[in-house]
Amino acid sequence: MADASTGRRLRVERAEDRVTATLDRPEARNAIDQAMIDELHALCAELEEDPRTLILIGSGGIFASGADIAQLRDRRAQDARVGINTTAFRRIRRLPMPVIAAVDGYALGGGAELAYAADIRIGTPATRIGNPETGLGIIAAAGATWRLPQIVGEARAAELLLTGRQVSATEALAWGLLSSLHEPDDLLAAAHAIADRIAANDPLATRHTKTALLAPPDRHPEIELELQAELFESTEKHRRMTAFLERRSRR
Repeated sequence: MADASTGRRLRVERAEDRVTATLDRPEARNAIDQAMIDELHALCAELEEDPRTLILIGSGGIFASGADIAQLRDRRAQDARVGINTTAFRRIRRLPMPVIAAVDGYALGGGAELAYAADIRIGTPATRIGNPETGLGIIAAAGATWRLPQIVGEARAAELLLTGRQVSATEALAWGLLSSLHEPDDLLAAAHAIADRIAANDPLATRHTKTALLAPPDRHPEIELELQAELFESTEKHRRMTAFLERRSRR
């Protein structure tokens, strides 16, 4: 059975195998302020303790228009070094189970970097993604300079970050920045369909797959072999493979 809670910035709906968090600051186009960061940290703490798939979506046809400029304007060097958004987005990226970003409308600046932190991103024809930070006298310092090249390649990432232009939904899809497009009314259902496919798999195998995906290059292939060794000893592996063989024998 699902339950829900509402903070100042996030609406959170919980089910046994997933959590849906809606960025809910429509008066500011879901701009990411300190209060939203605090609530994201609290949600991460919950999902680190009780791992489930996370779906992130924005309210009002906008994912997140960026970090809160009024707060950014007043931040100083010491605030930059703390990495206010960086630490939250890094924590989201490292959650044990997959993170799905359902991106409608604008995902700009910090909003784009939040989407980059997800494992899977889907969008709508209205999706617009970009990092206009250099036009505001700062850089995209919450993950874009190293996550975006991993997603779209170094040349495309450099062009986007250095020009600050917005990518359309069709271009984002062609580049692999989005994996699929859906009509706005169908976006959340599409995210849940992905979560359904994840939920049908072995949770431990899913967690180990994400662990391997996030591991640095110098840890491969050893990390896969150790994770696989643990799974080879699991009762769930034996149960699932036995069920597969029995289904095949009945055909």
